[in-house]
Amino acid sequence: MRVAIIGAGPSGLVTLKYLLAAERALGTEPVEARLFEYESGVGGTFLARTYEDAELVSSRQLTCFSDFRCKDDEPDFISAKRYVEYLNEYCTHFNLWPHMTFSCLVKSVQSHRGGGHTVAYLLKGQEYTWDCDALAICSGLHVSPSIPEVKGIGKVPLVLHSSRLKKKEQFGVGKTVLVLGSGETGADVSLLAVTSPTKRVVLCHRNGFHFAPKKNPNPRLIFARRRNPLDRPQVPIDVSRASLFDTAYVHPWLRNSNLLWMYYDCYVRWILWISWGTIDGSDQWIGGKPKGWSTSESKSWVVRTPDPAETTRGRQIDLASWPDHIDDDGVVVFSDNGRPEYARIKDEVIKPDVVIFCTGYTHEFPFLGKERCSPRYYEGKLVREIWPREDPSIGFIGFVRPNLGAIPPLAEFQAQLWVLNLLAPGRVLNAPLLPEDEAHYRLVRKKQSRIRYGVDHESYAYQLALDMGSAPSFADIVRLGFRGKVGSAVDRGNGCWYKLPLTWALSANFNTKFRLYGPWRWDGALEVMTTELWDTVSRRQMFFGHFTLSVVPMLVFGPLSLIVYLCATLQYLVGTLRSRGNR
Repeated sequence: MRVAIIGAGPSGLVTLKYLLAAERALGTEPVEARLFEYESGVGGTFLARTYEDAELVSSRQLTCFSDFRCKDDEPDFISAKRYVEYLNEYCTHFNLWPHMTFSCLVKSVQSHRGGGHTVAYLLKGQEYTWDCDALAICSGLHVSPSIPEVKGIGKVPLVLHSSRLKKKEQFGVGKTVLVLGSGETGADVSLLAVTSPTKRVVLCHRNGFHFAPKKNPNPRLIFARRRNPLDRPQVPIDVSRASLFDTAYVHPWLRNSNLLWMYYDCYVRWILWISWGTIDGSDQWIGGKPKGWSTSESKSWVVRTPDPAETTRGRQIDLASWPDHIDDDGVVVFSDNGRPEYARIKDEVIKPDVVIFCTGYTHEFPFLGKERCSPRYYEGKLVREIWPREDPSIGFIGFVRPNLGAIPPLAEFQAQLWVLNLLAPGRVLNAPLLPEDEAHYRLVRKKQSRIRYGVDHESYAYQLALDMGSAPSFADIVRLGFRGKVGSAVDRGNGCWYKLPLTWALSANFNTKFRLYGPWRWDGALEVMTTELWDTVSRRQMFFGHFTLSVVPMLVFGPLSLIVYLCATLQYLVGTLRSRGNR
């Protein structure tokens, strides 16, 4: 079989790796895979569209691929530059380089009615074609900048999209910087600007936002011991959630309800209120906090939280509503959103020297032709957000956006399932995969929302693992923990018997967890689970980590799931007896 891959970002690389590994792992015929990349190297947006000091917003523990981990002494959040180095090392480790063609533009993909595809691409000024049986589209979500219209923007001396921002020097010295967009990039660029020698930084938003710290804020009970400077740092927030009875072993009735969401919503509001005195978010007092309150001191006598003021050295980022227009003098006229930030800033004269659009990217597939270029064409038609139900030879890898997580590990799950379905469809559990098992992981969105492909990272990862038969029972995990692996560093003497079950239950849905069993089983998964991932779990605080985010949900949803399972079983037995009685 011949398979073409478009794009050499993380999604394309991991798809190529699993295509090449399928012969050994699945016992299939060898695959002739070829990857086409427009840029001169691997990395996708991390190579071409990142800025100085850019750092991943997801932790290395979650972001790294399952069988190629970052070094243990690296920080939890690595730089974009280091991540590109990591991807290059990944290609070398799995010998992917011979299968990639760089600096080539895919012009079109023609799908044939009888099956197969023809890829037309431009290389060194010459156009070529390559026929294949299957196609993996991994061109990424962040390619073509989206720049909304702002009347009068021409009055600003320098206007950039964030994709063109590379260095702090572009802000200038003593300049007023206006940042449009309050997503992850908007937050990063605002911080980059306020820590540069700028005069003022203003962040504009449309409909509100909620910033979450990359690491747990590390609140401390007043009566608890003072932290030792040698204490290990708090865990990243994207790996703070336990999977047992959250996504693992949850009955579909409970899974499809909003009970878990309601619990976490209440928990987040409670932790924000008790730590900062407001449920609106950390450090969210517009126009000043109540008298006597500071970032490090809430009205609660129970909890103290750290003061982040050192990062900006006392400077602040001003918040404003979206610009209505920029007048002839270059002064911003803000739209009235009825919120406190508008009332505070409406009478100020904000004349920006620099405007940075942090407004994301448009999502399209120009090489698929006019009819199929828009993602709307495939909306609601993709099995598990990966392949069209009528044509499983086309895979869209890396086109989901997690709420709190990372795209690369989800792309790995997608690549595993797509390759399995493509080459060994009989090994996909409960095939054909039904739409009824998809709604629970999709994020609720507005009808006109730009981002229409949001998923809950934990729910989506576990669903794909279930589809592949890679999600073992807890009894399997306990047995594996006691058995260990004789003759290696992982055995019962190193605590594998308790580390593995605890890591499985208390950790987030790391992709390595689902390499212990299943079609893509990897011998090194056990060691990663009982070393790196065990260390991540054990770093959590006892009260604000394990108790509130693990023990309480388990005590609530564990018995609840058991009751639902028992009721469902009883209902099934009664229905069976009735059907027999009617014969």
